[in-house]
Amino acid sequence: MEDEKAKPTVQEICQKVLDDNWRVTHTIPAEGLYPHQWLWDSCFNAIGWRHSDLDKAKQELRSLLRGQWSNGMLPHMLFASSGNGSRDRQIWQAWRNPHSPDDIDTSGTTQPPMLAEAVVQVGAKLSESERRTWYQDMYPALVAHHEWLYKDRDPHDEGLVSLIHPWESGLDNSPPWIVQLHAHGRPWWISAVEKLKLDKVFLLVRRDTHHVPPGQRLNSIDALLYYAVLQRLRRKNWDTQSILERSHFMVEDLAFNSILIRANTLLRDMAHDIGKQLPKNLLANMSLSESAIEKLWDGYYTQYFSRNFITHKLIKEPSIATLLPLYAGTISQDRAIELVDMLHDKKLFDTAYPVASVPLESNYYKELGYWQGPSWINTNWLIVNGLERYGFAQEAAIIKKQSIAMVKQHGPYEYFSAKNGEPAGAKNFSWTAALIIDFLETSANN
Repeated sequence: MEDEKAKPTVQEICQKVLDDNWRVTHTIPAEGLYPHQWLWDSCFNAIGWRHSDLDKAKQELRSLLRGQWSNGMLPHMLFASSGNGSRDRQIWQAWRNPHSPDDIDTSGTTQPPMLAEAVVQVGAKLSESERRTWYQDMYPALVAHHEWLYKDRDPHDEGLVSLIHPWESGLDNSPPWIVQLHAHGRPWWISAVEKLKLDKVFLLVRRDTHHVPPGQRLNSIDALLYYAVLQRLRRKNWDTQSILERSHFMVEDLAFNSILIRANTLLRDMAHDIGKQLPKNLLANMSLSESAIEKLWDGYYTQYFSRNFITHKLIKEPSIATLLPLYAGTISQDRAIELVDMLHDKKLFDTAYPVASVPLESNYYKELGYWQGPSWINTNWLIVNGLERYGFAQEAAIIKKQSIAMVKQHGPYEYFSAKNGEPAGAKNFSWTAALIIDFLETSANN
């Protein structure tokens, strides 16, 4: 009797997902549900690709630059030329803004600035001379993007950039954004849909609920509210100054600003390595951000929160974002210890399969509810990165181990139950596969 063929390893399974989701110039997040190129998805994907194919890792990131606007903005989506691309282009109509590119259609919003991290992670796999060339190639686009973030989204030079749509946060329907969304008046037509109980009809045209159970995603009324915000921004031609004249809500998002602070540090390092001098105004903004994040600290709750841009009031609804200043890397060791204590609190984030995207005691917690409870591998990766730099090796190792265990048992799904590791969301999800590969490779090399 022939020996039974050996089962593929978790790393081989994850590599196959990346291979299957590769589309000539970039990796789609998942077949069917996510047909386009997404900004921070591609950054995470490149971090995985660097272990098996450096050319694809670099191409993944260069591909993002195809969609960069002339003002420096990096859009959160670059639309596919076929399939749902036509419909999505019509929904967004980013061409209304004169800064949008002529030769590719994009969304009109951005996403967390992970590009500097991805560039540096890829660079770590290159020889010294190759790294300098790589940095020089990517540096101008990075500088332009960081300058745009401060010029366009920090109009008062406070050091904190603001977001104009929940989708820009990457944590789409996390509690702070839902709170802000519900705090403002809703269009009459959405109120009518709700009153007449027509929201179930809307499920018929939603792409996401055709691929995953409706209970795992935004409810239809909230999804319509998100679309209404998009419509409002589209009418303003995606111009932030026009949006500010009558802003319904803008948020100084904690997760986004934490990622920006880390990206600033990495951009400084890159500039030093290639003998460049960052613009003085940008350096001043970067320095301001490192102190400004402390304005998001609440001494009573001993945690960080996002803040309303208009009122400057903290949005005191906890989420996984409160842990991401660890990734920023500029908070004090004492602050870091207080955040790590939250990882050990069974009412908050101490679960069998960390890290829950919302603390367990939150009124918003839903075990498999998109960004309202599940464990996501990308936020796990960010937290692990921060923990390791602050010296919390044991906590980082646990998150790595349990992340790998979930994927080993179930495959690279979009997200997982933080309580029992049950998979949910899209199957064969690229950034899950990519970052598990990175966890495996970096664990093996330590």
